[in-house]
Amino acid sequence: MKKNEITYWLKPAFWEAWIWIAALMALAFTNPTGDSHFSLCPIKNMGWDFCPGCGLGHSIMWLFRGNFSASFKAHPLGIPAVITLIYRIINIFTTQRKLKQSKNNNHGRDFKAHAGN
Repeated sequence: MKKNEITYWLKPAFWEAWIWIAALMALAFTNPTGDSHFSLCPIKNMGWDFCPGCGLGHSIMWLFRGNFSASFKAHPLGIPAVITLIYRIINIFTTQRKLKQSKNNNHGRDFKAHAGN
């Protein structure tokens, strides 16, 4: 990879996608049956018993292991959450690719802005 290609993929426009990819990979490699782990949930850390998001991480962990029933039992929105995140990641990359292609095709010029002159 050339230096320009690397800097292209590290542009701030891609940061959200890279964060989601890292989060999904972390969940994919985490053991859902392991000992209790540290929770980043502010509701749980305040001592409340009910949190609507609790179990979502375990649901995604089970999903990556192919155990769909355990995934659904852990949290019913785990599967739709992964689908939504994958869609968002693809959307970010395709949008940036289209912007790059249109910029290359216009050679960096905006022809519509000069149409009336």
